[in-house]
Amino acid sequence: MLRFDNVSKRYQTGLDALAEVSFEIEAGEMVFVTGHSGAGKSTLLKLVGLAERPTRGVITVNHVELSRVRGGGIPQLRRGIGMVFQDHRLLLDRSVFDNVALPLLIAGSPREETAKRVRAALDKVGLLAREKAAPQTLSTGEQQRVGIARAIVAKPPLIIADEPTGNLDPQLSIEIMNLFAEFGEHGTTVLVASHDLFLLKRMNKRVLVLDHGRLIDDFRPQAQAS
Repeated sequence: MLRFDNVSKRYQTGLDALAEVSFEIEAGEMVFVTGHSGAGKSTLLKLVGLAERPTRGVITVNHVELSRVRGGGIPQLRRGIGMVFQDHRLLLDRSVFDNVALPLLIAGSPREETAKRVRAALDKVGLLAREKAAPQTLSTGEQQRVGIARAIVAKPPLIIADEPTGNLDPQLSIEIMNLFAEFGEHGTTVLVASHDLFLLKRMNKRVLVLDHGRLIDDFRPQAQAS
């Protein structure tokens, strides 16, 4: 599903955000990427979503080599990737329903199909009763759930999440991560950047560890490693 082959990213400032990073994630896996602030976690996710391009190396997403994706192919590739952010990035002048529907509207999905999928996604995250609410009337945890519903509404094969629990309390963080784990059980690949070591230990999933842009560990729980 996702493969990095000797991927490096150097910015014009001379900063090496990633250096010779290689790993492979199978379909349906839930994997965390962690490391200190500035280790390269966000850069790695940006490369997957084509918000950035690598300086060297090859990135493959769902059998597509990203270096070959240009112009109009970028939106098409992104439709296969659900993106979740720490700050939610919700449209405050739109209802919860309209926020979740946005990816389907952009893709030109028929109205009835859109409504069906939006309500299924909201039901999945426990917010079906709030579909008409304005985002600013929701709690921080509920807003994050709206962001997750928006990411999964188009049923993408890959979800990437950048510090999705950074603003949540420990209990809400666990609930959100359990949601991601459920998606993995249904075949969706999930890659989450997080610095919350307690949460990573609690989830007991594979963890990629970055240090100054280098992949220094690829930890797999005992059950997965065997």
